[in-house]
Amino acid sequence: MNKSEQIVTIRGTSAGLTLVINDQCSYEAVKHDLREKISLNNIKDEEQIVTVKVQLGNRYLTEDQQAELKEIISQENNLVVDTFESKVILKEDALRWKEASEIKAFYRMVRSGQVLNVVGDVLLIGDVNPGGRIIATGNIYVMGNLRGIAHAGYSTDRQAIIVASYMNPSQLRIADYISRAPDYDSPGVYMECAQIDETLNKIVIDRLQKLPSVRDRLSGLERRMQNG
Repeated sequence: MNKSEQIVTIRGTSAGLTLVINDQCSYEAVKHDLREKISLNNIKDEEQIVTVKVQLGNRYLTEDQQAELKEIISQENNLVVDTFESKVILKEDALRWKEASEIKAFYRMVRSGQVLNVVGDVLLIGDVNPGGRIIATGNIYVMGNLRGIAHAGYSTDRQAIIVASYMNPSQLRIADYISRAPDYDSPGVYMECAQIDETLNKIVIDRLQKLPSVRDRLSGLERRMQNG
């Protein structure tokens, strides 16, 4: 590390304070410099809580190390650490993220009494029959007839969607929202997308072509389906 480079840099922002930690020095050096910077800087304002964002760069901190830095920063009673931001994650976390973001493809029929349960997005080439159930933590794409139950965003992702070539489900669920089948016979609809409308506070079904107007970020699969 260059001697002229600072270990901890404190920057004031409209949202509070940002502490930039040099990722080329030792953790012990960070603690020592942080204690000095916190004690020397006149940043105490007893009438206002100041939130602190800690930028770690290419450094990973354990939970114990994060707790230790929080304790040093909170020596000033009005300073509260909001977030630690790092460009580094554990291999286990990266694998979990990869699993949750992948699209799993299945070529099968989900029959009555069967359950297809998937982590991440699921693409089903086949039908979901009445009494069948498909559950995913991400989005659900059914290239076939959806006549059973589909639960996307299980159990907290309200941005998840359900797309089907033929949409006539017995029940739709997205996160904690539920849309039941109508009491009357419905002919179903083709190439439709179900999503949560926060304004109406319910699940709505609309043409797939309308998806870009309500969802800013489309995956490659969604764009290909929309464009045929």
